Amino acid sequence: MTSLISRPTGPARARGTDSRPGPRLPLAVVAFLGGVLAALGPLLVCLGVGVVGWFLADAGSHGQPSDGLRVGATAWLMGHGSGVSVEGVRLTVVPLGVTLLAAWSTWRAGLRVGQLVSGHGPDADGIEDGERDWTVPVAVALLLTGYAVAGIVTASLASTRASAPGTGGVVTWAALLCLLVGGPAVAIGSGRAAIWVAGAPVSLVESVRTARRVLRTWLLVALVAFLVSFALDLGTAANVMSQLHSGAGDVAIVVLVSLVLLPNAVAFSGAYLAGPGFTAGAGTLVSPSVVVLGPLPMFPMLAALPDAGEPPAWTAALVVLPVVVAAVAAARAQQVAPTLRWEEGALRGCVGGALAAVAFAVLAALAGGAAGPGRMRDVSPLAGDVLVQCLTTFGLGGLLGGLAMTAWQRRAAARA
Repeated sequence: MTSLISRPTGPARARGTDSRPGPRLPLAVVAFLGGVLAALGPLLVCLGVGVVGWFLADAGSHGQPSDGLRVGATAWLMGHGSGVSVEGVRLTVVPLGVTLLAAWSTWRAGLRVGQLVSGHGPDADGIEDGERDWTVPVAVALLLTGYAVAGIVTASLASTRASAPGTGGVVTWAALLCLLVGGPAVAIGSGRAAIWVAGAPVSLVESVRTARRVLRTWLLVALVAFLVSFALDLGTAANVMSQLHSGAGDVAIVVLVSLVLLPNAVAFSGAYLAGPGFTAGAGTLVSPSVVVLGPLPMFPMLAALPDAGEPPAWTAALVVLPVVVAAVAAARAQQVAPTLRWEEGALRGCVGGALAAVAFAVLAALAGGAAGPGRMRDVSPLAGDVLVQCLTTFGLGGLLGGLAMTAWQRRAAARA
């Protein structure tokens, strides 16, 4: 990054000398291996957890360690949208905990790749003079290639006639991770992002920051709501575990699976708080206005579900929660970069809220899927309704928060 930001001055620049350090590593090798390592990091974690889970299940008395390795690899593949078959039943729910681990690994690998390839291509002066710079696109493409190759090989080795994980989903999710997470990381690590952002409109940059603040605050509120709901009905979860006659090892496995599925639960909780809610099986609906449930599997996390029937009257007040959260988050975001222009404050808040709504709707769509046979093939937030509802509430809340903070900052400037 410093090689792009630092500029030679005086005679050095006139002679065209390059201030970038050398020697430079081959871009193709660095980026491809970065993609492979980004995939292998979370995969090794899943493999280790799979072996530990195999041992905890029955102290290793059934099966072989290779079975634990296969389970860990399958969990990694499911975190990449591959889906898996269990006794002929197709499971498509994506454990977002594994996906988040993969995203973090991709981010770290992208930053490192960006640092190592920063010396390739034109320097900052050349980019400003209009020279074409293909360093980041090429590096991201090779990063994606390495990640996809690792995913395809893993799917081939872990595949059985019974499970049959799909490779198409793995390649698709690898592309999304490398483009949406690895791409910005490579740009930041190589220093190109600093150059691009410097030329971007201030309104756009601040709107993105506002969206990040709104989304982060909303997910935190959804997490707290889920934890409170689960704690209030903790006895039901304990009763479920007692009926399963689980030993210490089985309890540890259930806790681990629950942690992996916690991001999914947060997305379901956010969909509930937003208003549309979610389904917990075909023909069911869980929302602040109505709760219709059917028979559910014996899984402790489901104790957080509200009781079937007409919800309490106070749940109707949840409709204002997204507006309040977006308003507070937008106001907090504008504290970092003040503005005295009404239209600027309104634009940042409204656009930031809308972007956060789109991001949360995508997360809600990814959190659901088929979780079992029969009616359990439909367990998912109502992503379309969530998008419409959050666009309205987050946009309105962001607008109000932006205008309120602008008024406060104008008043403070007038007093000064």
